[in-house]
Amino acid sequence: MEPVAAVESPNILSMVFGSGFVVQSVLIMLIALSVWSWAITIAKIIQFRRAQSNSEQFSQVFWETRNFSRIDESSRRLTDSPLVAVFASGYRELLHTVQEGKQVGNGAPVDIQSELGTVERALRRAELEETHRLEKGVTFLASVASAAPFIGLFGTVWGIMNAFHGLSQAKSSTIQAVAPGISEALVATAVGLAAAIPAAVAFNYFTATIRKFRQSMDSFSEEFLNIARRYFVK
Repeated sequence: MEPVAAVESPNILSMVFGSGFVVQSVLIMLIALSVWSWAITIAKIIQFRRAQSNSEQFSQVFWETRNFSRIDESSRRLTDSPLVAVFASGYRELLHTVQEGKQVGNGAPVDIQSELGTVERALRRAELEETHRLEKGVTFLASVASAAPFIGLFGTVWGIMNAFHGLSQAKSSTIQAVAPGISEALVATAVGLAAAIPAAVAFNYFTATIRKFRQSMDSFSEEFLNIARRYFVK
């Protein structure tokens, strides 16, 4: 009795290198998208952790001091916090109005709405700029999460088409004739999902984190205006 030959286990690398040009191009594209997505994810995690840490330190200084000049000196090293950028923008605008002769004690009437209106616009402008800075790169993750499965599916469909086309020219019309081609094609779908799932998770996490930063910036701007009204506008 002849010994039964051992069934060779599938090798992912052999399937990748054995696939056609189109499928290989799709795989290269998906791998590049995945690598770039992971690079953005790691960079954003580091950025958000620094921003959170600096914001906590700034909030502690702000609530303990509530003196704009001292806060400005203490917060210059906390450059990663979006709250610091909002504060710096509002404080510069407030100093600008003081230099124009609207400061307390000059004897001139003060238009509170006009005084605080310019400061508020500076605060909102800084909030928008910081939001754009936080969102930089996050949109790319959303694009990868939505497009990668379809790119992988395209590679799979193309590979299956080639497999069945080869079957029409083969002498033996059995499943063994098309199974290798189909398995190679399905690798594209697997790689597409592997690129899309982490990108989708990272996008949702970053979106929620940015929403929290925006809420904290809105609350801070309101408190900044209250303090400005109380101590700088009579």
